[in-house]
Amino acid sequence: MIDHTEIAYLELTEVSELIKARQLTSREVTEAILSRMDTLDPTLNSYVHPMPDAALSAADAADDDLAHGRDRGPLHGVPIGVKDLCYTTDAPTASGGTLHAAHLSSFDATVVTRLRRAGAVITGKLRMTEGAYTNHHPDLPTPVNPWHPDTWSGVSSSGSGVATAAGLCFGSLGSDTGGSIRLPSSANGVTGVMPTWGRVSRYGVVELAGSMDHIGPMCRSAKDCAAMLGVIAGQDHNDPTSSSEPVPDYLGGLARTARPRIGLDRSLLSSFDETTRQMLRNVLDVVRGLGWQVVEVETPDLPVIAADFAALCAAEAAAAHADTYPSRAEEYGQVFRDALDAGRSMNAVELVRLQTNRRAFAGRLRRVFDSIDLLLMPAVGFASPTVEILETLGSNADLLAALLTPTAPFDMAGVPTITLPGGFTDRGTPLGFQFVARQFEEQLMLQAAHAFQQVTAFHRSHPQPVANSRFEGVAQ
Repeated sequence: MIDHTEIAYLELTEVSELIKARQLTSREVTEAILSRMDTLDPTLNSYVHPMPDAALSAADAADDDLAHGRDRGPLHGVPIGVKDLCYTTDAPTASGGTLHAAHLSSFDATVVTRLRRAGAVITGKLRMTEGAYTNHHPDLPTPVNPWHPDTWSGVSSSGSGVATAAGLCFGSLGSDTGGSIRLPSSANGVTGVMPTWGRVSRYGVVELAGSMDHIGPMCRSAKDCAAMLGVIAGQDHNDPTSSSEPVPDYLGGLARTARPRIGLDRSLLSSFDETTRQMLRNVLDVVRGLGWQVVEVETPDLPVIAADFAALCAAEAAAAHADTYPSRAEEYGQVFRDALDAGRSMNAVELVRLQTNRRAFAGRLRRVFDSIDLLLMPAVGFASPTVEILETLGSNADLLAALLTPTAPFDMAGVPTITLPGGFTDRGTPLGFQFVARQFEEQLMLQAAHAFQQVTAFHRSHPQPVANSRFEGVAQ
């Protein structure tokens, strides 16, 4: 068996090329990842349901396909993790809770079906916060940030961020309702895409707030995200909210030269800490070095709409959980229970106010893009928070709004964003930033992110997790 340390931190597209060239087999790669999972995940807690037998069977099938000239594309034979709110027929889908811990679906989520058809090797279901809300269920393990165990691993796609960063898969599926792809991508130093709402089918995905739920890839690079997004995007007859907008060749289009106009709201910067501001200044230096124009803009009131998000999310979540809450309230964690109670208590007048504010915000945001192509934002409201700081996240409305100011507004508007590693704190933990685009402008967004990553190396730095030990720092 190949030593797992030799391939663990290859990019998805790099290992894909090695498999296609028959320099590695999918079985060798999959065995290496499974071995690494056995060694590290008892400490990191990123997987809730490892699927070694199914993964090896899929790897053998991929090798047989390739041996007979059947190439299914860039994911063929590559180990991928799936967030535990995507239905799978061969592993339970608990959505971060205990209520449905043994639920085995009779069908796969559309995104899982598309991964399987593309020849991806699914290594298992990844841990997440309860119901994709802010906190992990109190009776379940919490994924551990592989850069430093005292650093927050993000919500809600925490397992996806940890596993991708730690070399326990080459890419993963995450979901984002208020920041749940971008927060763990930033916290764990990976690249994550929240596509336009409707760009990726939500069929077979457990709902938090359906009008804001987005499914997207979390990988090591923009190139890898382009490969995954190209597989999972597109209209689905099972999801009437999925878009019929044609899906571009995201991966093939990366090489096109783009000189986007980058928007920056300087008045908003004062609300972020100095570490975050310095990261953004450094990103701007790179952007200008690429010859891109930086345009000063005024964004709509992001903190206000971020505060509105929490209330609207609670109302939609209460509707999504009406069959089991409050009838089985004792099986829910207290933080999620409080959110569902708040949602159930909301009156119609307040709900209409929130929806009206949301539509107005989306309209004002569209006007910002009249003069720019991409908006530059941090990926988290404050730099690399510790676990201790965020212990009260779900019950502290002001803290939640501050954290989600750069993320939740874009879920409310349904526009796409990409989160990229953009630096490190003094303690060696990752910092991330976002490019935000117009609806269905994922191609331009990915091109810009890829160009940034061609002249920087943040995404090629990796943590050094150690089994059953404390750990920290950047891999050499």
